[in-house]
Amino acid sequence: MHHSLTQALFELFPKEDKNDFYHAYLYLKHIEHFMYHALQAQGIPANRPDSAVSEDVDEMLEAAIQGVAETAGSTDTSTYHGKVVKLKDAIQLVTQKKNISLEPPEQVIPYKKARSIILQNPDSISVGDCACRALAENSCLPRDALDVCLFVGDPHASFIDGFNPKFRKISQEAAVAVLEASHEKGFVHCAYFKKDLGRRFVAICNCCSCCCQGMKAWNLFGGAIPVLAPSGYVAEILEGCDQCGDCVEACHFNAIGMDEESEGAVVDSDKCMGCGVCSDVCPSDWISLRKDPAKGEPLDLAELMKG
Repeated sequence: MHHSLTQALFELFPKEDKNDFYHAYLYLKHIEHFMYHALQAQGIPANRPDSAVSEDVDEMLEAAIQGVAETAGSTDTSTYHGKVVKLKDAIQLVTQKKNISLEPPEQVIPYKKARSIILQNPDSISVGDCACRALAENSCLPRDALDVCLFVGDPHASFIDGFNPKFRKISQEAAVAVLEASHEKGFVHCAYFKKDLGRRFVAICNCCSCCCQGMKAWNLFGGAIPVLAPSGYVAEILEGCDQCGDCVEACHFNAIGMDEESEGAVVDSDKCMGCGVCSDVCPSDWISLRKDPAKGEPLDLAELMKG
């Protein structure tokens, strides 16, 4: 079985990209160690993974992180990045019934090197521990509730299920339940794209600013390192806000504050990523999301497939 999974992963890459297979193999098999080195490289405190790898594997993972870091400064060169998606759009990514091959326009996925949505066997989904939270010094989730990271489609989902003991196959209905439960917790849905996994969408994680590497990097560097793309929406405060402060506390991107003069919450549109967490926690529905061309277009599969 392991031989066939490895062969399927190897065959994913065209001849000119065969070297990416080794990165993909190590990443999927040792994702916690990969993320540990990523956090270390950013100076973010992290616990060591509870599993062990050889010194050679550790060195190769460090080299892989170095490669990601060297390309991260521009959407033209970035090899590993995410797109914030609303719950509705996240659900579309885990409920497709047919294989999909799309090349979204740059308004949707503003990256050059990893932008395709290619779903082979879209009902093949594996869920496992969010590596960022597993390594966090003070995770916002308990150890037995970390499985919120979803790999979607083959060969990635089957490979990580076969080689990584912290991942397991689940149904599309169970994947939707993971997304909905994460949404209730106030997490941000991020669709991740990776050049070294076939230049395509590979996973959805349900992220938080207290633990997650991508969001920490975004907030730490003020968006200067474009590791995340906004959803295509921006939050808008409606008249009637009573300054309860729930949205300020819930925002993972530090994009909402209180304005004493206007006696209401205000949104910093430059920081807002359009995740919708604020509108969901508002007790009186005084926050809505509106499309904003400055934030690109949503990753809406139904709309993309029309074109």
